[in-house]
Amino acid sequence: MADITASMVNQLRQRTGAGLMDCKKALVEADGDEEAAISILKKKGIAKAAKKADRDASEGIIESYIHMGGKVGVLLEINCESDFVAKNDEFKALARDICMHIAAASPLAVTRDEVPEDVIAKEREVAVAQAEGKPPQAVEKIVEGKINKFLSTVCLLDQPFVKNPDQSINDLLTEKIQKIGENLKIKRFARYAIGE
Repeated sequence: MADITASMVNQLRQRTGAGLMDCKKALVEADGDEEAAISILKKKGIAKAAKKADRDASEGIIESYIHMGGKVGVLLEINCESDFVAKNDEFKALARDICMHIAAASPLAVTRDEVPEDVIAKEREVAVAQAEGKPPQAVEKIVEGKINKFLSTVCLLDQPFVKNPDQSINDLLTEKIQKIGENLKIKRFARYAIGE
């Protein structure tokens, strides 16, 4: 078993932003391997974020963002559990980043459940027409695959974050829940563009 030093714990804390005791436990569990400890912390962080998802998020802010010389504007309601976090600079920066993402990526809805049925029905018609001539059992799989791909491009939480395409907006939110220690929810948004 490796000797876990204070400098190892501190270095892991600086890399992950996790608490000292969590870092020490992860290093002990990983037998001193920093990369394995980071992996352990990520798994635990996701579990912690999932536990927080049921907590009431009734505080928050309305953030606004105007882009391209007034051609695109976004209003976003993002919620947290306490007014202390709502006033926190990191929370405000997250809200601003999400507003900028919405301005750039133009999602239709926050979640898949919020995408209007008529929009999905139109996409399904197009997908069925494109799959014409294929065996019947393949058509259903092709159509479902295309609908799934469509939803991942129009749902805010599924979209790759414009500042870091390796991370979805949902992953970004989970990371911030972990770091801030409160449940965070994107409640709603409105995107306005000249001529749309």
